[in-house]
Amino acid sequence: MNWTRLTDATQLDQIKEESTEQPVLIFKHSTTCSISAMALSRMERNWSDAAGIKPYYLDLLANRSLSAQVAETFDVQHQSPQVLLIHNGACVYDASHMAISFQMLTQAV
Repeated sequence: MNWTRLTDATQLDQIKEESTEQPVLIFKHSTTCSISAMALSRMERNWSDAAGIKPYYLDLLANRSLSAQVAETFDVQHQSPQVLLIHNGACVYDASHMAISFQMLTQAV
């Protein structure tokens, strides 16, 4: 799984644009949370590049304000851990905690 790090608010416009070509995943991860670590591990174990989803990784502790911008930009409530699936510029699926599932992501595409 090849993560692209989400570290700057300018990337949000890029993500919206990319999502018109292929779905984009944003994984919001808290590096100090065991539930977040478990959700990340499960996602990485089940990931398949064949699904055609581009994955972005947001470290919540290093980028707190950016996490709030993600929630506002895509009109979702902030959670941690959280995945957002962006397609055609909008969030079409989001899940948090143990509801994070690669299978559910692929069904939402």
